[in-house]
Amino acid sequence: MSTPDYWNEATRELVARDPVFSRLATRYEGLALGSRGDAFSTLARAIVGQQISVRAAASVWDRLVAEIVEVTPANLAAADLARLRTCGLSGQKCAYLSDLAARFVSGALDPSSWNALDDEALIAELTQVKGIGRWTAEMFLIFYMARPDVLPLDDIGLQRAMSLQYNAGRPLSKLKMRRIAKAWAPWRSVATWYLWRSLDPLSAAADNGNV
Repeated sequence: MSTPDYWNEATRELVARDPVFSRLATRYEGLALGSRGDAFSTLARAIVGQQISVRAAASVWDRLVAEIVEVTPANLAAADLARLRTCGLSGQKCAYLSDLAARFVSGALDPSSWNALDDEALIAELTQVKGIGRWTAEMFLIFYMARPDVLPLDDIGLQRAMSLQYNAGRPLSKLKMRRIAKAWAPWRSVATWYLWRSLDPLSAAADNGNV
């Protein structure tokens, strides 16, 4: 992992615009998000980790790696579904992984083209895959693509942090969240990261392991 090259500039601008980040940037100075791994395995792990604990997801992933040795689009597309089920995957997740693998093999999903797409276009492309919704796509943009201006309004952690920091712990509507976050553009991913950190020092450091 590495710190995105825009991080320091983004932090300075957020601090200048919003006193919440003056506190958070001082508390978490030097910590940042970054991309790692490859696109296919990152998305496959996101599917494996849906609706189960981080520990359970890691166990299933380890069994999948042991079964097919290398988790590549070609290997996963060729794997027998019964073999995948023995790794602890539901039939639905097996179907999702097969769909993901087939799209990579066919070129329907082509990571080499993603840098040319804006955030919404890339989210639209990713959510065509069975089992990948908007939240998963947004986490992928933040943590894998290191896109600087993603605002995941459906994220429970962000909702909670914003309610605590901006509304005395009372829930905020998504419309109100969006209005508050307007001042953070074009650094809303960075703002989101700091707000996650405000809840739990380990929450952002874990890189949303199921993403």
